[in-house]
Amino acid sequence: MKSETIEISYAEGHLKELISRVVSGVQVVLQEKNKPVARLLPASGRVAGLHAGSSWTCEDFDAPLPETFWTGNK
Repeated sequence: MKSETIEISYAEGHLKELISRVVSGVQVVLQEKNKPVARLLPASGRVAGLHAGSSWTCEDFDAPLPETFWTGNK
């Protein structure tokens, strides 16, 4: 993905232009006093495999709950 760095003072008056750049595939980095402070990226759906392995499910996840769960008895 191409990237452009833009001063925030410029971005304030050119939002529509910046959004159309982002939609066309350009990552826009906003900077203030030569320091990056934000990044404009296209909104997209979920990315499959982005966080692969970061969650797990117990082996007994779909096992029936014990009767005490439903009755409140201990």
